[in-house]
Amino acid sequence: MTSAFNHIVALFQSGWQQLNAKALLSQLAYDPQSPMIFSSGVFMWLFVGFMTIYALLQRRDTLRILFVTAFSYYFYYKSSGLYFFLLAVVTLSDWLIARRMSKTESRTARRWLVALSVTIDLGLLAYFKYTNFLAEIFANVTATALHRWDIFLPVGISFFTFQSLSYTIDVYRRKIEPLRNPLDYAFYVSFFPQLVAGPIVRAADFIPQIRRPLTVTRQMLGTGFWFILCGLFKKAVISDYISVNFVERIFAEPNLYTGVENLFGVYGYALQIYCDFSGYSDMAIGIAMLMGFRFNINFNSPYRSASVTEFWRRWHISLSSWLRDYLYISLGGNRKGRLRQYVNLMLTMLLGGLWHGASWNFVVWGGLHGIALAAHKMWMTVTGQRLGQRHAKPVQWLCMALTFHFACLCWIFFRNQQWSGSMAMISQICTNFHPEVFPQLIAGYWQVMALMALGYTLHFIPETVEQRCKTAFARLPIATYVLAAVVMIVLIIQVKSSDIQPFIYFQF
Repeated sequence: MTSAFNHIVALFQSGWQQLNAKALLSQLAYDPQSPMIFSSGVFMWLFVGFMTIYALLQRRDTLRILFVTAFSYYFYYKSSGLYFFLLAVVTLSDWLIARRMSKTESRTARRWLVALSVTIDLGLLAYFKYTNFLAEIFANVTATALHRWDIFLPVGISFFTFQSLSYTIDVYRRKIEPLRNPLDYAFYVSFFPQLVAGPIVRAADFIPQIRRPLTVTRQMLGTGFWFILCGLFKKAVISDYISVNFVERIFAEPNLYTGVENLFGVYGYALQIYCDFSGYSDMAIGIAMLMGFRFNINFNSPYRSASVTEFWRRWHISLSSWLRDYLYISLGGNRKGRLRQYVNLMLTMLLGGLWHGASWNFVVWGGLHGIALAAHKMWMTVTGQRLGQRHAKPVQWLCMALTFHFACLCWIFFRNQQWSGSMAMISQICTNFHPEVFPQLIAGYWQVMALMALGYTLHFIPETVEQRCKTAFARLPIATYVLAAVVMIVLIIQVKSSDIQPFIYFQF
């Protein structure tokens, strides 16, 4: 512990010694090897300065909105370099299209305008994300040589295009009125806490908060710190450690490990991706709350689900609800018969898989979830019951275990880039299990196993207990929050074994 505190002091001392113009500019410039993330020291320093100015602009709405928008664009520049211009293109085009839609009563014209918005937003997404994937398919079909284009994938392009697209669709459906001020819309689309990895925030939820008097209550302050610290713990302590020290090794060479080691590698990845992504969402929610904004929760203990349908109501809620409202319902939802409903579910999940990445492994992952959702709908049609609902506790636990292991099976295809890697892991688990290796696994990776046990234990804590802890923390003195943040930094330094790991969902 003492060495960790000394390390913090040394960092501060070295920071002051190197504080010259050249060093400062190099830190503030875009570095493709080190994109801006919430758990980095650079962001923490910048955020302290940002919040100082933000507080001074509390009663000057326009200046505050302009300042936050400028900082958000800088934040995106630190994540993707000069590709921040794409954010500006999407923002300006959708603002103009929405304004034009509000001035026309012609249904046909409105359809053409919303189609233009879809074309621009999804066209940009398709070019940067799917060009090489489509070229690979074309090369395989025509038996020609594949020439990959050198296309950089801007961080978070899937998130801000979907968020902006939902705005124009809601204007088209007359659910919201378009914003008159382009600055307000730029603020909404670029708001940095959720810009690069969500949650996807709906305009109807966020826009009313933009010009509302800025108020950060005592409870919001404490709750915001709670979310930030929980997110940091999930990401920088649990996710990064088990990833670097265990999960990456198993997935890199599954044939070198027995089935029981592969199985725990899959359990580790299931926890890793949950802690990584929910950790980012928690930090985004907490940072926004410190700024006076409220986001809806994005994860709700998904591995406690008793069915795949429930899983998607708890996992990445902002995306699953977006797919439901803007894709599944647009395809017809459940309004055109049972067979069409199952087809719509499959199409929605296949496209949801592709949203995650231009690779067949994501298509398989989405397809498996689509099949499971359709099967659950069939079960409810035949029996009139939801799996795990209104059953005895042992039946609910069995349904939870089956749903969790189905999710883990799907994570194998999600994590592996090659089909052969997925098949190798499944083969090792099914044919080369060797349970006698388990004591050696625990002894050799006891730190990883301890963190995995802690992570899953925290995940399955009852919601009432979690809520009581959050409420109690929010009532503590403000000095306690600072102390808790210092303790968290010390803990991160203690377990850190390599450079800070990027968030998994940055690639999506």
